Amino acid sequence: MPLTPDRIVRFLNSVHPYDALPADVQTAILQEVDVRDVKKDGTIYEFGATLPGLFIIFDGAVEVRDEQGAVLSYLGPRNSFGERGLLKDGVAVTSARADADSILLVVPPATFQNLIKDHQPFARFFDRSRKPQARDKDLATTQVATFMANAPITCQPDDNVQFAARKMRDHHVSSLCVTDGDGRLIGIVTIRDLSGKVLAEGLPIETPVREVMTADPVTLAPSAIGSDVLHLMMERRIGHVPIVNGDVLAGIVTQTDLTRFQAVSSAELVGEISAAGTAEEIAKVTARIPDLLVQLVANGSRHEVVTRLITDIADIATRRLLALAEEKLGPPPVPYLWLACGSQGRQEQTGVSDQDNCLFLDDGVTDADQTGYFAELAKFVSDGLNTCGYVYCPGDMMATNPRWCQPVRVWKSYFEGWIEKPDPMAQMLSSVMFDLRPIGGHTPLFANLQEETLAAASKNSIFVAHMISNSLKHTPPLNLLRGLATIRSGENKNTLDLKHNGVVPVVDLARIYALRGEIRAVNTRARLVEARENGQLSQSGAGDLIDAYDLIAETRLLHQVDMIKQGLPPNNFLQPSILSDFERSHLRDAFVVVKTMQSAAGQGRGMLS
Repeated sequence: MPLTPDRIVRFLNSVHPYDALPADVQTAILQEVDVRDVKKDGTIYEFGATLPGLFIIFDGAVEVRDEQGAVLSYLGPRNSFGERGLLKDGVAVTSARADADSILLVVPPATFQNLIKDHQPFARFFDRSRKPQARDKDLATTQVATFMANAPITCQPDDNVQFAARKMRDHHVSSLCVTDGDGRLIGIVTIRDLSGKVLAEGLPIETPVREVMTADPVTLAPSAIGSDVLHLMMERRIGHVPIVNGDVLAGIVTQTDLTRFQAVSSAELVGEISAAGTAEEIAKVTARIPDLLVQLVANGSRHEVVTRLITDIADIATRRLLALAEEKLGPPPVPYLWLACGSQGRQEQTGVSDQDNCLFLDDGVTDADQTGYFAELAKFVSDGLNTCGYVYCPGDMMATNPRWCQPVRVWKSYFEGWIEKPDPMAQMLSSVMFDLRPIGGHTPLFANLQEETLAAASKNSIFVAHMISNSLKHTPPLNLLRGLATIRSGENKNTLDLKHNGVVPVVDLARIYALRGEIRAVNTRARLVEARENGQLSQSGAGDLIDAYDLIAETRLLHQVDMIKQGLPPNNFLQPSILSDFERSHLRDAFVVVKTMQSAAGQGRGMLS
């Protein structure tokens, strides 16, 4: 299908901040935009080149690298890139290549600069300065008109539900505003309506939308502020709020819009880290992570979104330290790859995180290189991470330990040995190392190792049995009557350990499902979802476990936020006495679900119906 002006306008209306531009401005942009097709592995621009404009990915995937060649990000449809160079002097400060056949929209530099100058929402989105954030940029006090999606996708009340479903699919949205011929809002229909009222009840596809929509939905005016949206969503348990001028539809705000708005804050931290010249400068940025955590949780972001954003900052800090290490030590003698394990590897970092990492080295490395260059690089980066608040791993699972700074052939022998002889130490190490994720360096060094290891592990029933046994060592805090069991002594007496007895049991279960099903995802929630999709878990069993994990993880984040607000360093130890009876009951039920799933795994049952 050709990329017509109408398709481009509809596309821009689905992407922030372009959706915040007036309709006449969007139309004017069409006269300037250049459409480029780039084949897979094709170069988009090189570091130091003059940029032709701001790039917007209409379709495909793009890999962006820094000056040293380290991967900064993998971008997909609706992402923009190239703005950093345009805002500086028009010269690229990164390089970019197509990771798949891609269609790119290119907004000329002059047009981009005019949009920055004339339209505040656009300027705010691309602002990379280090100026203190004004209060009016906080979601709670920002006007809805700033971050709402303009010109939301609509349908008519007499359109049938199949037409509505296809329109949602084609526009990648989860709801349609139902309007009359004059643009007045009369209802809203969501994916939930289509599944719960049409599919579940077996209604014919010719059913008019008016019969399944929510008529006269609650709305807000463009002058409303972010906290109005949050309160309304939480009070009514809804995920979409139409914005109207009088009774005429002006826009819509979804939970995705709120999350996207908050991501700008984390992006600002990332930008500052990328420009830092020392570990101490990076530490000044990471010191603001607790404030970001409070903001994200307070605004209703889901735990997996919060921890992903927090982990992204650790990833960028690590890559910046690697670049600084190479500036100090010179180019590496052979290719290397820095990997994270633990919570960073799983993209599940919270306000309390130590460092767990290792180095994969090219098989051509010499002993002198290992004990010289790479030992120094590992020390530089690990010391830097410690300075930034990612404290040294108590178990010495770090690249500074010579055991975890080895050629690829040695790493392969490690995994082969752990699988063939699963003694207690092998189980412990496997539990850590099966959560590896590349962070910076030469990613091909990790190619095929994960697939080969998962394949070998899944076929070794003895190894899997030992891993299951090891995973059951962390148990939910339940007593014999399945009430909450607190820690009995020590400095954390009368508290629940929401890490080791809360999220870790689910992390361990998800890892077992990954081994059995050869699931390549490292993130815990993603592993659970895939285990449900591949049939390892029944729909109901997986649903219960995912819901339990969500509740435990969100309770943990709320506890950490509460401590931060009190001026205390966050930890994982919650006093159940501060919870309401309702909250304690639900938390206990979540622990019971986890305990039940552990029992099923221990008895060799793959599913829970």
